[in-house]
Amino acid sequence: MKIDQDETITEPLLINERKGGFKTLPFIIVNESFEQVASFGLLPNMVLYLTREYRLENSTAANILFLWSAATNLMPIIGAFLADSYVGRYPMIALGSIASLLGMALLWSTAMIPGARPPPCDQFSDSCESPTSSQLLFLYICFGIMSVGSGGIRSSSLAFGADQLVNREEMKSSRTLESYFSWYYVSVSASLIVALTCIVYIQENLGWKVGFGVPVVLMFFSALSFFSASCWYVKSKDKASLVTGFAHVLVASYRNRHIQLSGLATDEMYYHGKESNLLVPSEKLRCLNKACVIRNAQEDLTPDGSASNPWSLCTVDKVEELKALIKGIPIWFAGVLMSINVCQSSFQVFEASSMDRHITSNFQIPAGSFNVFLVLSLAATIALYDRIILPLASRIKGRPVHLGLKPKMGAGIFFSIMSMAVLAIIESIRRSITTQEGASDRTQAAVVQMSAMWLVPHYVLLGLAEAFGAIGQNEFFYSELPKSMSSLASNLYRLGLAVANLLASFIVKVVDESSKTGEAGSWVSSDINKGHYDYYYGILFALSLVNFLYYVVCCKAYGPRKGESNHKDLHRDHL
Repeated sequence: MKIDQDETITEPLLINERKGGFKTLPFIIVNESFEQVASFGLLPNMVLYLTREYRLENSTAANILFLWSAATNLMPIIGAFLADSYVGRYPMIALGSIASLLGMALLWSTAMIPGARPPPCDQFSDSCESPTSSQLLFLYICFGIMSVGSGGIRSSSLAFGADQLVNREEMKSSRTLESYFSWYYVSVSASLIVALTCIVYIQENLGWKVGFGVPVVLMFFSALSFFSASCWYVKSKDKASLVTGFAHVLVASYRNRHIQLSGLATDEMYYHGKESNLLVPSEKLRCLNKACVIRNAQEDLTPDGSASNPWSLCTVDKVEELKALIKGIPIWFAGVLMSINVCQSSFQVFEASSMDRHITSNFQIPAGSFNVFLVLSLAATIALYDRIILPLASRIKGRPVHLGLKPKMGAGIFFSIMSMAVLAIIESIRRSITTQEGASDRTQAAVVQMSAMWLVPHYVLLGLAEAFGAIGQNEFFYSELPKSMSSLASNLYRLGLAVANLLASFIVKVVDESSKTGEAGSWVSSDINKGHYDYYYGILFALSLVNFLYYVVCCKAYGPRKGESNHKDLHRDHL
């Protein structure tokens, strides 16, 4: 990712010598890290909580979690718009911290208060009560409040941390910002490791009351950490709405649709505004260029040079901001399709629980903790790439080099394809062993004689996909979109996760309904030993292959990135 040294922030900041800088970053990172530990510590075993305590079907529980994950990943993009346009990043994180704490406390109450969930019963009994509508509604409210809280924190933490370094000695090298991005993800990854090991282990061995209570305590310290450094933060002021600005461009281009652009040869014909950095708009998406054409200077401009009606005339910069967003949507959607593969963790919990998870005779890995291998792979890849591979490649080349962002994202999609292929093969083998042992005729709780460690290669490949694809997307949009859209740019990947969860839920429903034949259960049956999850993963593998071809076409259509003069994968990075 390239950031020009002379680039200045477009929003006014309240800066003095005592505010901002590296001293504020630990409080910001600890805030999100603790929130990640708390929220992600709830997610892995939640499918077991819903199926065992609320007695929901596997597919129903998975779809609820898909929708919860979708809401959790959608809220940051809404929060980013509000933070960039109206509220500011500090109030948004503050609101998110309070909402997350409230939502987790309410979820904890479902484990503490007997009437908040169905009464316990023998899981093999046919007389178990189903959850009431009020019980499910309360559960959904808990999920909703936690999603709002996560959105408030995650929408702005990354950009708010970058704000603390702006216009200071620490930001004289663009390498500082690049390292901040990479190691920010390492710290978040470390928090995920804690969530997927300690929190999941507590839930499995000490029960839901303690397992849900620990995240509440962690979220309390998360909020306390953030608020304790309030007097040191650099806080951005509110500014014009991005949504309104984009609406101005669309309406103005439509109103000026009859203008012929071919005869416009001078930059005087375009409206630049007082602080515009561009003289003429780019040639791509030329229909939007009509929004910044000055038809009649006396009517379109006020005496001080500003636009008399923003719904009829916009600056070149505003037009190019909307173009940058539109141009990136096809590449963003390729990342969405890649993320569908990352959203399948609920089903893999069932797989792991049906396999031998013992490391020693006295210790076995909790089924919900296998995602830790994904996080370890992600963190190791980031560390190797940033500290070993890049310095070694630069030394060999004799100049600074780095992998281009488009090839980087392509590598992420490729690794996600391989992860689905490996998972389909492993599930096919597991099912064959199940049939040979006759476990398919027994209860789902029967464990087949196959080590769950066979799932590790799948998680390692997913970690590689995240390290290249997810971080590549964040760097791509942060560098390609204007600085005025920094919160939005840093949350487009999370928006992709939200859409991916919705698409994953849709795919599960289609597969569930279409694969039922006669008395046979569906491929995603509640009894994993009677289903055909290997076929389901095969469908995802085929979709991923199509997505890779789609991504290649999108990259070619996008053209060179900002400051890119060629299409080499390794190119000079001007620090």
